[in-house]
Amino acid sequence: MDIISRRLFLTGAAVATALPALASTPAAKGIINPWVRQRADAQVFRHTDGWYYMTGSVPGYDRLVLRRSRTLAGLSTATERVLWRHEKTGPMSGFLWAPELHLIDGKWVMYFAAGPSGGGEDVFRIRTYAVVCDGADPMVGKWSVLGQLQTAWDSFNLDSTVFEHRGTRYICWAQREEGIDTNSNLYLAPLKTALTLGAKPARLTVPTLDWEIRGFKVAEAPAFLARNGQVFITYSASATDERYCMGMLSARDDANLMDPAVWTKGQQPVFQSSPENKVFGPGHNSFTVDEKGRDMLVYHGRDYAAIKGDPLFDPNRHTRVQPFTFDADGSPNFGVPLANGRV
Repeated sequence: MDIISRRLFLTGAAVATALPALASTPAAKGIINPWVRQRADAQVFRHTDGWYYMTGSVPGYDRLVLRRSRTLAGLSTATERVLWRHEKTGPMSGFLWAPELHLIDGKWVMYFAAGPSGGGEDVFRIRTYAVVCDGADPMVGKWSVLGQLQTAWDSFNLDSTVFEHRGTRYICWAQREEGIDTNSNLYLAPLKTALTLGAKPARLTVPTLDWEIRGFKVAEAPAFLARNGQVFITYSASATDERYCMGMLSARDDANLMDPAVWTKGQQPVFQSSPENKVFGPGHNSFTVDEKGRDMLVYHGRDYAAIKGDPLFDPNRHTRVQPFTFDADGSPNFGVPLANGRV
């Protein structure tokens, strides 16, 4: 989500949305899009314990939630637990954005972005924080604040994702950098602890292409995928309305990922609005596999383009999912957003 759009949102009136209704599709009938209603910025993954886990932003932006299911389809109706709510005062008393759940050194950690409430310039202070679970089961353990992610400089940052590659744990995130006229760029660094970097971050990409700067100059919401001797980082670009879309970086599997020169940036979006299928603003994706081992793209999108006011006041960014394939060169081909209905 771009910084200017967040400013408009944070300085607006109270969020006028009701609690979201869950999709009513039974798991036995398979996946039907929209898959989970009013859940944006969704992260879905299949853990080694066999459970599928899902978290995402809620319309009220006031709490961190988690659900799980033995099947992908079952996530649509799975019981959702509130892990943690924003604080009454301080830097995490405002809105909570884009949570991600990761297992770090044997502990469940959920990263999220937050800012303070109360008006004034302080509400622009969006930073990344984490909460940690005191037990092995994230659905029953007690969650408490772990602290703030310590980036190399103090500025607007969000959308942290963690992955391991060739024995190194990395964190990739979006941040604004002084001297660069953008809302956010993508950065990568090895992760020393859950909240500290192990090296100076590498700037992987700056939004400059026409489809990355529509409305706002944005590169955010990275997601990592390793397949076919290559690694890929997808990301989201432009304003959070129907112009929102996905781009992709790629590199060789054995490359030094901290060297920005090894990354190739696609010159066209890899996933964007489909007026024909009535899916608008697809983005902030994650990757998982279904029960058959097929690669699945998880993302959010709206069923309409026309939005009254700031897009972030509109609650109807629904979580959607669909399978994807690979081209002859080994790169993922996400196709177009599928229309509402069975996947």
